[in-house]
Formats: sequence, C-alpha cells, structure tokens
Amino acid sequence: MSLELEPGQMIYENELAASLGVSRTPVREAIRSLMNEELLEVLPQRGTRVAYISERKVLEAQAVRLLLELGAFRIAARNWNAADRAVTRAMLDRLLQDQRKAADTGDISGFMRLDEEFHRTILGIAGNATLLGVVYFMRGHLNRFRYLAIREYRHMHRVVEEHERLYEAIREGDEENAARHLEAHLGSIKREVPELRRAYPDYFID
Repeated sequence: MSLELEPGQMIYENELAASLGVSRTPVREAIRSLMNEELLEVLPQRGTRVAYISERKVLEAQAVRLLLELGAFRIAARNWNAADRAVTRAMLDRLLQDQRKAADTGDISGFMRLDEEFHRTILGIAGNATLLGVVYFMRGHLNRFRYLAIREYRHMHRVVEEHERLYEAIREGDEENAARHLEAHLGSIKREVPELRRAYPDYFID
C-alpha cells in the first residue's frame, strides 16, 4: 500500500521472511491473500512480483465506492438525530484532530489509516455491516493509488477540510449536502489518474 515495494518489483519469500523476522508460513499466507486481491502476481518460471497499478481497477473501484458510500452517507445524515450521538461525535472529533496532526507532520501512513477510520465510522452510522465489508475488501487497488497521490500532491490538509464539510452536513441531517460533498471528495481521482500516469509511467498498466 505504501509503495515501499514498488509496482513491478520481484519479491521472494525467504527475503521477506528474513527482513520481517518471521517464518515463511505467515509470509506465504500473506502472499496468497494478496494474490487473491490481485495485488501480487505470479510470473511462470520467474517468481512473484508486485502488481502494477491498474488504471481500470482504480477507476472501477472508485466508481463502486462512490455509489456505495453515497447511499450510506445519505442514511448517516438521515439517522444522525435519531439517536444519542455523543460517543460517535467524540470519536469523529478525535479522528479529525488526529488527521490534522498527521497532515501537519507529513505522516502519510498514519493519515491514510485515519482517513479509512473516518469513512468507516460514518458508514457505521448507516448500520450496514455488509456494506462495510464490501468497501473494506475493495480498498486495495484504490488505496495504493491514493497513497501515491498524497505522496505526490501533499494535499492532506485539503482532505481534512473536505472531511470537516462532510461531518458538518451529516450533523445537520442534510442528505443532499452530504452527497454533494462526498462526490467532490472522491471525484478528484479522475483528474489525478492521468496526471500521475504521466509522472510515474512505470507504475501503471492498462
């Protein structure tokens, strides 16, 4: 996800196990899982390599995520005042504060984790566990691209501002505003894909 292992880079079980200080068994299991997500691929007679970033998969995942989250964010806005949200409010306030700190210090990995937790918390208000599972499973290809975008553009403060606007719309029970802000929040990827392909042509495929 962090591109420490770059797209197209060959990886080897023994080397990974040694560098992580673990046996080959958990490394082999992780490789199998990542292959199922198509983040790693096997080359006959050569070994395993990190999959290139698929523009098609990134755009498909972004489109599906937007469709799924639009409905969930509308429900979250509709449901906000239907229950005591003191715990959820405290959690989201803390997440936004921690995101600002991560943005200030340039902690991309920490920021990405907090970003996911923010969206997951909002989705939790909608009360759909299946939706949470689907969004979580499809995040791999999209998040690898998002990490590259944040590393390149350093636009973490802008993302925090977008989260604050989303949070405000949901607290106000404004479904239309929540949907509009979410479309703007997730829509920047379509502009960033061609820009980052030009900047990192060796990272991409299709």
